[in-house]
Amino acid sequence: MNILAIETSCDETSIALLSAKGNNPPSFVIHANLISSQIKIHRPFGGVVPNLAKREHLKNLPILLKRLAKRRRQEIKTLMKNIDIVAVTVGPGLEPALWTGINFAKELAKEYKKPLLGANHLEGHLYSFLLSKKTQDQKSKIAFPAIGLIVSGGHTMLLLMTSLTKWKKIGETRDDAVGEAYDKVARMLELPYPGGPEVERAAKTGNPASIQFPRPMLDQKNYDFSFSGLKTSVLYYLRDNVSSNKENIAASFQAAAIETLIGKTVRALKEFNAKMVLIGGGVAANKSLTNALKKACKEEGVAFIPPSRDVITDNAAMIGAGAYINTLQKKKRRIIAQSNLTL
Repeated sequence: MNILAIETSCDETSIALLSAKGNNPPSFVIHANLISSQIKIHRPFGGVVPNLAKREHLKNLPILLKRLAKRRRQEIKTLMKNIDIVAVTVGPGLEPALWTGINFAKELAKEYKKPLLGANHLEGHLYSFLLSKKTQDQKSKIAFPAIGLIVSGGHTMLLLMTSLTKWKKIGETRDDAVGEAYDKVARMLELPYPGGPEVERAAKTGNPASIQFPRPMLDQKNYDFSFSGLKTSVLYYLRDNVSSNKENIAASFQAAAIETLIGKTVRALKEFNAKMVLIGGGVAANKSLTNALKKACKEEGVAFIPPSRDVITDNAAMIGAGAYINTLQKKKRRIIAQSNLTL
């Protein structure tokens, strides 16, 4: 199955062409995964401005489609002739941004008479590990039950997966997502947008043991998270320590956030006798987090399969993967913007 996938849930415009086959697990080949970033446009505002994101998506979608066709040395008409389905993100995300991708996908599907599938952005992150060549070469490591950790700017959740297509949510954040906490701490430290990578960068030269920030809800028996209190602790520390070291604060905050994520994940894999841990979402780009999780999984004797770095942040290839697995489930989503869609 050849899939043309479109992603416009937030501030990155992406179009991908990929092939998919099989189901246990499926195999994917990414022929192109084009991404146009809007970081420079939103940086002066310290965050994503929805209508600016919409404007840039409107501008970039036709450009990326033409670039994709040119890369394949084809006209758009010829490219679309060989497409089996068009897939587009329907949620979660910023509603003006989502509608831009949906309307573009609708027009393409209608003009070239192709089936149109809506995809869940979070499922895309969940399945992104399948897109790496390393995973395809090591399919024997894919085993269930598994624990899935989704970490992004808007979501933090733990899933108990009994297969690729069956899971239940066992925990999620009660307030701020971990990525949101990173962004807010970055603003407190007067670091540029996007905050997550900047906090990680500052933390590299800081002492993670210099400040004892709380590990919220780590001692509770449930699998829920809360990062609002941790963020507030950083705020109060800055208020009471005006001349504090920015790098030490970043390192200490990150240590607290990562210890909380790892602690809950490891406890879940022990309780449910998991054979594998998966991670997805933009915060999975944080090397300190993935290295700590890799180490923890090695100590517990379970497989850890992260996505390759080229598909960690928002991209259309993962949307194609999510849409393909939905076809195996015969799952269809309404082709409307669903800003609060969840797993």
